[in-house]
Amino acid sequence: MRELLGRHNLNTVCQGALCPNQGECFGRGTATFLILGKTCTRNCTFCAIPAEERPPAPDPQEPQRIAEAAAELCLTHVVVTSVTRDDLEDGGAFHFAATVRALKKHNPDIVVEVLIPDFQGSLAALRMVIDSNPDIINHNVETVSRLYRDVRPQADYRRSIGLLRTVKEINPEKITKSGLMLGLGEEWNEVLQVMSDLREISCDLLTLGQYLQPSGRHHPVFRYIPPEEFEDLRWEGEKMGFKAVFSAPLVRSSFHAAELFRHIQS
Repeated sequence: MRELLGRHNLNTVCQGALCPNQGECFGRGTATFLILGKTCTRNCTFCAIPAEERPPAPDPQEPQRIAEAAAELCLTHVVVTSVTRDDLEDGGAFHFAATVRALKKHNPDIVVEVLIPDFQGSLAALRMVIDSNPDIINHNVETVSRLYRDVRPQADYRRSIGLLRTVKEINPEKITKSGLMLGLGEEWNEVLQVMSDLREISCDLLTLGQYLQPSGRHHPVFRYIPPEEFEDLRWEGEKMGFKAVFSAPLVRSSFHAAELFRHIQS
């Protein structure tokens, strides 16, 4: 997998964000592609991806190389995410759309899941992604509203909720997805409130996983959540009406994404 990624000059969030599931996913011949570079214009305190005020310009050949890599890997479900690019007028939306179209051109039957940033609330940028027709649009709220100032200082909880709401307003049939990390200092009732907020806007899929501190400079782990609490949250989410909830310590938003999607298709 590393040889293929190097040959196509591609990045993955698996490597960039130090995902604990990297070995399992690479061993199964799958990865989550990271577009728009390896550095982010934001500085979230939970994330291992380095920040840079002016990252390099997007590579116009990257969408084609991702499509070629997906074909070489015989992927039937591909997840594409990005660093946040507040330095770009469209936040990278055109690049997302080009990647979706390149994947669909190579394989019309492939399931494309995009994990997008908030585009600073730009409706035009969001429409650009929706119009490229990905099968699933994921945007992670990441944590509870109270912790945004400490964990996601350049983001806004209501803006993230609004993005997912707008996707459904534009296309009610589009599958939406979101996720949270637990152990950042949130309370149980706050997690349930986020889940309720997501269901109010008809979010379909939810992932819940344990936050792991990338380094001593990052936000500390306040608590390790026991597996039984993750199971309780899965049950609460299903009771609220999510079509599927993936909740366990090592769950990440794109981990076993194909299986989660198949679950709601069966």
